[in-house]
Amino acid sequence: MTRLRVACAAALLGLTACASDNPSPVPGGDVDRGRAAIQAVGCGACHVIGGVPNANGLVAPPLTNVAQRSIIAGELPNTPENMMRWIQDPQAVEPNTAMPNLGIDARTARDITAYLYALH
Repeated sequence: MTRLRVACAAALLGLTACASDNPSPVPGGDVDRGRAAIQAVGCGACHVIGGVPNANGLVAPPLTNVAQRSIIAGELPNTPENMMRWIQDPQAVEPNTAMPNLGIDARTARDITAYLYALH
């Protein structure tokens, strides 16, 4: 009987490990919080960002399909980790960038990256 319980528990753990409550393309990121953060920080003043009201800025590149681009800021391979790094401290990547350091913490950078990588 104990073996059966262990086997059932293992199978259940395996099933729950495969299930995901968060459809985020970035592990640990929350797409909805990311959209809200983009709006709160004001990213749309400079960027066009789909799904974000009034995000129609023409100062910086549009962020449509940003996940499909190969390079971030002309410097970094496009990975979630590099996108989060860029969002948190753009001057550390490109000292002469016009993108300001907005004081975004790691969790918020992860959420923003999740939203941007979910755009199609």
